[in-house]
Amino acid sequence: MLTVSHLTTYFDTEEGMIKAVDDVNFGIETGMSLGLVGESGCGKSVTALSILKLIDCPPGIMSGSVIFKGRNLLALSEREMRRIRGNEISMIFQEPMTSLNPVFTIGNQLLEVIRLHQGLPKKEARAKAVEMLKAVHIPDHDKRIDSYPHQMSGGMLQRVMIAMAMSCNPSLIIADEPTTALDVTIQAQILNLLAGLKDEYKLSLLLITHDLGIVAEVTDRVAVMYAGKIVEEGPTETIFASPCHPYTIGLIQSIPRIDDGVLPKSHLTTILGMVPNPLDTPPGCRFEPRCDWRLPHCKEQQPGVYGVAGQHQVSCFLYENNELRSPGVTAKGPS
Repeated sequence: MLTVSHLTTYFDTEEGMIKAVDDVNFGIETGMSLGLVGESGCGKSVTALSILKLIDCPPGIMSGSVIFKGRNLLALSEREMRRIRGNEISMIFQEPMTSLNPVFTIGNQLLEVIRLHQGLPKKEARAKAVEMLKAVHIPDHDKRIDSYPHQMSGGMLQRVMIAMAMSCNPSLIIADEPTTALDVTIQAQILNLLAGLKDEYKLSLLLITHDLGIVAEVTDRVAVMYAGKIVEEGPTETIFASPCHPYTIGLIQSIPRIDDGVLPKSHLTTILGMVPNPLDTPPGCRFEPRCDWRLPHCKEQQPGVYGVAGQHQVSCFLYENNELRSPGVTAKGPS
């Protein structure tokens, strides 16, 4: 359904060129869910905005291709993109409290989306809006449609955002940190809702998050992003069972485990160092300054993408020619 090839998004600023997204490649099949994972500032949200051509150019500079159902979105006009946004690709943004207009009711904002993209009369659009609020399990949906955003909880507002994204029957939903600022119980409800809607409506899902726990629960595949580049991609189960890239290994090892016990001597594993400045990225592997298994040429050369097994790929010289080059590192990580 969606093939992103060599997607690059830079920003020309007074301080210099910011390499927010640098030669990113991935694909999403019909009915599949892909988790795009990485720490804050790695380029996940810019990738999503680039797919939908929501980047202002200038200062943004975009290249590559985003093929959606056979059409390159980056080559389409703004008028053509407006037909695709909402109707075929919908996006759930972060922070529903700031995404919804506080002076209009939930119903008014839902109706605007439905009438704009679907061209329905007001009465039919309202019926559709009520139907979508019911689909996302909002109680008293026929009454809640006339509520204002401040009259609803954060979890309810996130459900409204999902209903808004679903209202035009898209093929692909991009969810950008959909559980940010929600407590753990509500997070689980929202994730279960997304998973259920994906299966019921045969949707494809691009889930952007920094939470590996969310990815493990919802997605079929995972793409791990670091400093504007995808460093590892593969089936979710494979990534968690056999992480290959040192960054992925560090992320998974830093997750608190309930079976480790709670002991005074216990310490969480951390990844030493800092993410590189996007204005001054290393010429070679961007993770090299923080990597315990770096090779001499990692500092000056960028690694290619190497197949590990099946549909599992990693961008790391340790796996060049499918041969491990560092003692103590196995397909399951460091021994």
